[in-house]
Amino acid sequence: MGNGDIRVRGIAARAGGWSARHRWAAVGLWVLFVVLAVGIGSAAGTVEVKESDQLGGETHTAARIVEDAGIDEPAGETVLIQSKDGSVKATDPEFKAAVAAVVAAVDKTGEVTDVTSPYDADTISRDGHSALVQFDMRGDSDTAGERVEPVLDAVEAVGKDHSTLRIEEIGGASMMKTFDDAFGDDFQQAEYSAVPVALGILLIAFGALVAALLPVALAVTAIMATMGLMSIVSHFQPMDDTASSVMLLVGLAVGVDYCLFYLRREREERAAGRDPETALRIAAATSGRAVIVSGVTVCVAMAGMLFTGLATFEAMGLASLMVVAVAMVGSVTVLPALLSLLGHRVEKGRIPFLHPDKRRKHGNGGRAAEGSRFWSAVLKVVLAKPGVSLVVAAGALLAIAAPAVGMKTQNLTLDQEFGDSLPIVQTYNRVNDAFPGGSEPAEVIVKADDINAAEVKTALEQFKAQAVSSGASCGPVEIKLHDAQNIAYVYVPLVGGSDLDKAGKSLDTLRDEVRPATLGKVDGLQAPITGQVAGSKDFNDQLAGAVAPVFAFVVVFAFLLMLLSFRSLTVAITSIVLNLLSVGAAYGILVAVFQHGWGASLVGAEGVGAIITWLPLFLFVILFGLSMDYHVFVVSRIREARMRGRSTNEAIKHGVVTTAGVVTSAAVIMVAVFAIFGTLSMQSMKQMGVGLAAAVLIDATIIRGVLLPAVMALLGERNWYLPKWLQWLPDFTHDESPEAVAPVTRDDEGEPLRV
Repeated sequence: MGNGDIRVRGIAARAGGWSARHRWAAVGLWVLFVVLAVGIGSAAGTVEVKESDQLGGETHTAARIVEDAGIDEPAGETVLIQSKDGSVKATDPEFKAAVAAVVAAVDKTGEVTDVTSPYDADTISRDGHSALVQFDMRGDSDTAGERVEPVLDAVEAVGKDHSTLRIEEIGGASMMKTFDDAFGDDFQQAEYSAVPVALGILLIAFGALVAALLPVALAVTAIMATMGLMSIVSHFQPMDDTASSVMLLVGLAVGVDYCLFYLRREREERAAGRDPETALRIAAATSGRAVIVSGVTVCVAMAGMLFTGLATFEAMGLASLMVVAVAMVGSVTVLPALLSLLGHRVEKGRIPFLHPDKRRKHGNGGRAAEGSRFWSAVLKVVLAKPGVSLVVAAGALLAIAAPAVGMKTQNLTLDQEFGDSLPIVQTYNRVNDAFPGGSEPAEVIVKADDINAAEVKTALEQFKAQAVSSGASCGPVEIKLHDAQNIAYVYVPLVGGSDLDKAGKSLDTLRDEVRPATLGKVDGLQAPITGQVAGSKDFNDQLAGAVAPVFAFVVVFAFLLMLLSFRSLTVAITSIVLNLLSVGAAYGILVAVFQHGWGASLVGAEGVGAIITWLPLFLFVILFGLSMDYHVFVVSRIREARMRGRSTNEAIKHGVVTTAGVVTSAAVIMVAVFAIFGTLSMQSMKQMGVGLAAAVLIDATIIRGVLLPAVMALLGERNWYLPKWLQWLPDFTHDESPEAVAPVTRDDEGEPLRV
């Protein structure tokens, strides 16, 4: 195809053109936006998600009752006193002396209240070898971990005086302190190390410091601006720490990706002999458009989280949506301005032995060579035997995805989350062995018009008795009254303990049989049952109800966006199918590694028998959005080459190999960043990191390098099929640039542009 007129149209092209002509204004407006967002956000403060809004079902009802009553439940602590060899029983003088010493020691610290002896509360195990001293921490439960150290020291001192007994403390405050000490810096270290890792990979990819800094600078400023916006938006949709962490991950991933797409195309056009202004215009019209299509698709995917009805998911979805939108806008506005300002100086800070120009072969009048040798070799095989390649690659991914059929989700218990790496986990297991369910009892929040009414007290005693007689609990069942608020807390250790499947059956017995037969007979009485087991079940139930609408919303809107962007029914369908295959493979890897334990040691993990409840839906939304980055970028280049007159196979090869560098660089960055989270000690974070890293790796290699070209080669011209009855759809495709270099006719509006 020779020289010719080309209409540069579309938002990306116009935004890029304006920014290039008004460079300082574009940069100034971006800086002003970031400063204002951060400043206003800091002044406004952040509204956190309330506990009562984090879950649904009975757990939500219980939290709302407690919140409305103004009860600030203190952090409860328990001291396990247990015979090490079974030679000492709770009735022996030595055991009683140890109990008395623990009671006196913790009381003496002045940090506790309501100290209860096991001889008064009947918290002695059936075999008589274990007993529990229970008490509450004074002050706010959220900060109890900061005040529990003197109590832990006092309990440890008593333990040293009784060598035949095991004396250990566990509870909300002590676990909070232990986790803060052991893992408090984990997240910050992971977040802080993500930026240097991304910068290092970009240095290798570009071979120049300035070019490598641009994507990181855009991503960081987009994240800063979004943090400010999150604070403002939190007054309408409360936020939490999880949303901030997810926003940082997504922001870094898409911010760097979008810059890579744009910057690589601009450098490619300059390497082909075009002047900087022409190269920038072409990058704006092509890669800029791909950024917008990808960004809108990712935003739509993230918006799917708003349909869950769960406050934490809604916060994550909104935060991710905002950072993607901000990064997208920055990529098509301030980035062209910076590139225009820098010109050839974008190559400053060359790294020895990493000069891209030395690796670039020239020919055909200065045109850059067609990219990666490795992917050229792969494409040669794929395009020669597309049918075989499709069957082999799809079969491999389906085999990887197969374990996902048996996926089991639940909130991980303490021993599942941390294994035996912490002494407090061993204490947790010992308490559960001696007192099944005692470390995480079900909590019945009973609200009545008069909690001391005779019929209410009778119902409470009946519930207490039947909870044990029904087999749901081995006891002891404890009742704690709040007379002023007419509320009672009933603590029921569940049979099954830390085994959530067995404990879940005990919970069902309480909810479906014991409660209706006792508390349910009192008119006007509310008795929602909460606790860890109940929270896990309610969360699972609500999430299960949200899966279908979220999946449907994301898939349907992604399909429509691809249809409009490429005006091809075939491209839209294959995009969805390939993305679903990628997500399925990620699910399969998660189940194989973390549920079944296959190869878990290779990633420093353990087979914990389940996937954390929130992860499957979270992964689907995140991966479906992020994988569209690559898909839009690669297919855009393939379509561009085809519209310039290349054959289908030539266009496929051109599109894949010329985008291989940027896709590989972007994928390596994302895999590296996500893998950092896979190194954390918490199994749930390992699951998230491994799942994201594996999916991105599969997506950037097998999907984009083998399956996509194989499918497109088999379809041929049918790739661009659009039924006549859909011809009325608006044309959002971009105009392709011709390959030959020609003089540029400048036009402020960009129409026409002669290249």
